[in-house]
Amino acid sequence: MDFPVRAAWIEYSTSRQRGVLNPFQQLLIGWSGRGELMVLTGAEADGSSYEFIGSSLYCAFYLNELILRLLHRHDPHEDLYDRYQAAIKGLGQSRQQEAILRVFEKHLMRELGYGLLLEREHGDRDPIEPDAIYDYVLEHGPVRVRHPELGTRAQGVRLRGSSLLALATEQLDDSTALREAKALMRATLAPHLGDKPLQSRRLFHGQSAAARIADAPA
Repeated sequence: MDFPVRAAWIEYSTSRQRGVLNPFQQLLIGWSGRGELMVLTGAEADGSSYEFIGSSLYCAFYLNELILRLLHRHDPHEDLYDRYQAAIKGLGQSRQQEAILRVFEKHLMRELGYGLLLEREHGDRDPIEPDAIYDYVLEHGPVRVRHPELGTRAQGVRLRGSSLLALATEQLDDSTALREAKALMRATLAPHLGDKPLQSRRLFHGQSAAARIADAPA
């Protein structure tokens, strides 16, 4: 199953299907041809469409950009497609945008074969304790910091056990868990994204900067 965002790249201004070829619209499509350039032969809407504005629009762009950058074209990803649908629906109905993105990133990494160890410690596999502090070492997992009060240098992404468990259960309800989950997922994604910046992040930061300037006193 190929992701519906592929259809967004079709030049639909002269297409008979231009009424249904909208961003973030789930589609049933038909195509023909070989190689990279296919010919669209039919398209119809399959479910609700969403019209995003502001930060929700940039979040939806971000999901699509992750998919295009990290997945191989034409490989089936049925489970992740369901997660994508749920994320798009959530962005259209909820204000918990950060939590929605972190949960999707977690499932995306698992689909790529790099699932995170979130409920047990690396090595001895002791259960994660909510009140403990951990360094999440990429490619290994969380390692407990035995004496965090000594201010030792972090060996990975430093975060609370409660934040690891919140991401594991997808209950990112407090600001600290969201902040630490974001740091963990950004570090986890970075090696796979490489040095090329994400355009959706640049758009979001540009929009945020413009909003701050507009709100500033004269």
